[in-house]
This record gives sequence, C-alpha cells and structure tokens, in this order.
Amino acid sequence: MNRRQALAALAAAPFPAAAQPATKPNILFVLSDDHSAPYLGPYGADWMSTPTLDQFAREGVVFERAFTAAPQCVPSRTALMTGRSPVAARMGRFSSPLPPDIVTVPEVLRTQGYFTGVCGRYFHLDGVVNPSPITAQVYEQHQMRTWKNRVDYLDISSQGPTTERFDDFLNKAPKDRPWFFWINYNDPHHPWDRDKGHVDPAKIKLPPHLPDLPGVREDLAQYCAEIERADRSFADALAVLRRHGREANTLVVFMGDNGMAFPHGKGSLYDPGLNVPLIARWPGHIKPGRTRTLISGEDVAATFMDIGGASPPKGVSGRSFWALLLGKRYQPRDYVFAARLHHGNSEFGPGTRASGFDLSRCVRNNRFKLIYNLTPQMEYWPVDSGSDPGWQQMVAAHQAGTLKPEIDRAYFQRPRPVLELYDLDADPSELHNIAGQLEYRDIQRTLMAALQEKQITDYDYLPPVLNEALPRAASKKK
Repeated sequence: MNRRQALAALAAAPFPAAAQPATKPNILFVLSDDHSAPYLGPYGADWMSTPTLDQFAREGVVFERAFTAAPQCVPSRTALMTGRSPVAARMGRFSSPLPPDIVTVPEVLRTQGYFTGVCGRYFHLDGVVNPSPITAQVYEQHQMRTWKNRVDYLDISSQGPTTERFDDFLNKAPKDRPWFFWINYNDPHHPWDRDKGHVDPAKIKLPPHLPDLPGVREDLAQYCAEIERADRSFADALAVLRRHGREANTLVVFMGDNGMAFPHGKGSLYDPGLNVPLIARWPGHIKPGRTRTLISGEDVAATFMDIGGASPPKGVSGRSFWALLLGKRYQPRDYVFAARLHHGNSEFGPGTRASGFDLSRCVRNNRFKLIYNLTPQMEYWPVDSGSDPGWQQMVAAHQAGTLKPEIDRAYFQRPRPVLELYDLDADPSELHNIAGQLEYRDIQRTLMAALQEKQITDYDYLPPVLNEALPRAASKKK
C-alpha cells in the first residue's frame, strides 16, 4: 500500500466506538483573511467597533505574538492545517493542491472519533478554484484534489451563507462524538467592499511605516470596516453554537490567516505581514488573560491534534500550546520562522514585481528579526492593493521626493538588501536595518544559525544564509 492509499484508508476507516466528547472538546476554528493583529479592538484598535470579538477576548486568551508561517493565504493555511512549514509540505507554488501524502488536522482528529468539516471562503488547499483546462486535466489525471476524502463535510462558498453551513454541519454531526469545524471568512481580504459600513479615516492611528496621506487613511478605513463585518459574522457563528447547545464543550479559536494587503504587510516578512490576531476560548477550562509567548502558525495544527488526544504524524514541526492554554507548565519557543513564496496564479515575465513573485525567509526571537531576501532585485509592490489610492499616492510622493527617508527606503530601494536585521524593541516598525553592524554581530550570527537549521530540516530548496555575510572587525594596523 502506497502513501496515497494509506491516506485514503485513514479517511475511510471506521471511527472508534469509544469516543468521549465529555473529555474531548469540540473545536471551532474561525479564520479571517488578511488580518493584521493591530486592527482589532482587543489589540488596541479603539477606532473600530468589534463588540463580539472584544467580549470574546475578555473571556479567552489573547495571543499578542502569534505569527503565521507565511505572509500569504495558501502557504499560511498549509502550516495551520498540517503543522509543517509550507516549504516542508511542498506548497511553494501558490496554485498547487496540498500533496496527498501530507496529513492534515481533520484526518488526524477523525482517527480519534471527531466528525470534521470546512466551509466558507475557499480554503486554498485543493488547488485553484477555476483551473485552466490544462490544470484541471492534470488535477484529474493525478487525483490531486483530496479534500473530499480528508473531511466529512466540505463546502466551498462565499462568506454569506457561512451561518447556514455551520448550522447544517451541526445538524449532521453525531451527538455522541466530538467535532472539528473550520470556518473561512472573506473579510478583510482585498478588494474592500464599500457597502459594509464606515470607519472614520481621521480616527485611525497610523503605524510609522505608512505615510499620512488621504488615500492611505481611506484604504485603511475600508479595510477596518470589513473587519467590523467579520465581527458580525463571528457573532452569527457563536449564535449557532449556542442554539445547538454546544458552547460549553467547544474550544473556539479565532485567527487571521496572514497580514493585511498594505505596504509592509501581506507578502512581506515584516510583522504586519505575519503577526495576526489569535484568541482562544473554552468556558470553564481556559483562564482569560493575555500572553506574549511566541506562537508559530505551525503550532496551531499540533495543538488541535493534542487536544484530540492524538500524537502528531512524523514530519510535524509545530509545537502544541495546549498546556499553555490550560495554565500548565509550558516551554515556550525560542524562535518562529516564516517563508515568503510565489504568490497568485499569474505567469512570470520581465514585468513581474515582488507582489507576484518574491522569495525570502525570516527568523525572529522575542527581540530581534532576521530577514533573508533571495530575490532582492524584484521591484517592491504591495500584494493586491497596488492600484488603490494609498499606494498610488505613496508612489507619487516618492517621485516628488516628499516621503520620509526611512519610508522611501523601505519601499523604493532597489535592489533591496539581502540581509535585514531589526531590533524590534527599539524599532518595532522595522524601518532601520542594522544587519552588518559590528555591535550586533553575535545576535546576527545566532539568528543566521537558527535560520540555516530551519532551512536544512525543512529540506528548503533555496540556498542557505552563509556566515560570509557576518560583519568583520577592522584589522589593526601594524
């Protein structure tokens, strides 16, 4: 039996008769799309109205330092569902379906008696939604679309009918077994609708990496209004949970899949591209609070598997933080890692910008971050929002020479540096690159070694960062 057949057998295997829903919580995983952590009430965004998530955060644990394994939808969700980096899971091509031999959370939980499902915005792990004829033929010929075998309930639709789909799932879920359900929202993914409400642009607190331009504020207002709509959708999901009487024994986790589609955000390895909201609540079992513990997107899958009573499959690099949620002894991570990979389904050509194709890796600890750019010659361009007023006004300001030097350098320097190092305590906006400075030689060496180890153990196809990049002390004259 090959690996694909073994996976199919796992999916079709009968469920254990002795499943214990009283001791294994149900798991509801709700994912917003392109959502950076600062843009939510519990993270300080007092210019927005997110009452449901505000209350949810007061009742649960708020993770202030949760980082996705990639700043893009497909590779990030790969890590969330597999516990592996997207590099290790061979998901470096944006339009690729998840390889059949890579085991996912719902499959592992099914072996522990869980009824499983996914719904909402396309979840991105079964290839492109409407493939070209050639791609569709390849998918079919090699049986590459596998999610119909990985879950019990599969729905691909927009955000609108999510409430009805969740209700339908719970109606189908056996009463004597725990369940796992993954809801995917469109919001606040670009393009931003103009019919979902309004946030006052003047009240938004701008981060230092964005210039104060009317277009930037208006784009942010549209973005924040979509997050307000996501809050209302989340309220509807919780209402379904209560109506079915399932709230008491359900762990609910709300998270963003990657950061915002703005400069320094989605598609980049800066914190606005990786740092996402992560809030977990299980009434009576998880003590409310906040934590600055480093959490990787790889850790989410490992945690869900741990909750279900399963050991992670071979190759899972994520670390369960279930003990941390329960207030038990927990050894935190020293580092989190992330990879920037190909984005979108467009072809590569002479005019391709970094928004469509860029390759980089990063590692960070509690204070410092190292970014390794392997395609520094690519012209920077924000993912998805390059045609919007905010970026277009930034381009005009660059051409007029009116941007602050650190902002102009961040987006318009070309080629970009191969190595970037940031002291996140002194420079949280990651605007002042200290790579190569002698006083930071030791921390640069430490982070380079950690990143090289990650590349090796992930079987990364990109060349490793080398010690030759380290700064050298000036030789003494005789």
